[in-house]
Amino acid sequence: MPTLTTHAPGTFSWIELSADDAAAAKRFYTELFGWTASDNKIGPGDNDVYTIYRLGGEDVGASYAMMQDQRDGGIPTNWMSYIAVENADETAARARELGATLMVEPFDVMELGRMAVVQDPTGAVFSIWQAKQHAGVGVKGETNSLGWNELATTDTGRAKEFYSGLFGWQGDTQNVGGMDYTVFNGSTGMVGGMYGVTAEMEGMPPSWMPYFVVDDADAAAEKARSLGATVIVGPDDIPTVGRFALIRDPQGAMFYIIKFLPREATS
Repeated sequence: MPTLTTHAPGTFSWIELSADDAAAAKRFYTELFGWTASDNKIGPGDNDVYTIYRLGGEDVGASYAMMQDQRDGGIPTNWMSYIAVENADETAARARELGATLMVEPFDVMELGRMAVVQDPTGAVFSIWQAKQHAGVGVKGETNSLGWNELATTDTGRAKEFYSGLFGWQGDTQNVGGMDYTVFNGSTGMVGGMYGVTAEMEGMPPSWMPYFVVDDADAAAEKARSLGATVIVGPDDIPTVGRFALIRDPQGAMFYIIKFLPREATS
């Protein structure tokens, strides 16, 4: 399992769950993916804990108890995707110029890094991360770790324009399984995907969601169901890609699982 020590600017570097019930979230994800959990106090309150999840000793993500202002604002339990940048202040300013809303202005996270929370012009929220002492996930693309990040949005054209202007991504749109799907390519290759919210998904807000790699999508989906989750879509096959399922955890956070096809099967 290769260890990642840096993430190129414009690539996804971290994922973080904001949970209504942090203890229940920790039980669910450690049981589902076999992660170990390390709790870190970040304030004086009982719930002021930031839990870092690890796989084989490497960081794979985190969770924390939703803050009161988030609860008051009606924000549901959700996964946040972080994108690595060289300079959080400059990227945040550029995002605003391109029509985004800064939900949280750039600030320092101790000596770990500097970040901001951005809502793109279509309504999807993500964070930017200027790494200092903490680069982000230490393993990616391996079983039970982050494998992909995907945007579901109501305006793919506007989103493509925004992310191209902000990160220099180039969008390659093709018809996959009867739907238009855009792969964003950065300086290091493929960095994420995007599709338009369909009529069947009416009411679903624009959002970035993570995919977690599994060895068996059907078995993982059934395990998630046994732990109290709801399987929303699948498991189904994505031609030339793999087998996936869309899952809503017991508190409502959405994520995907995927078993990728071997590289030689997709070439």
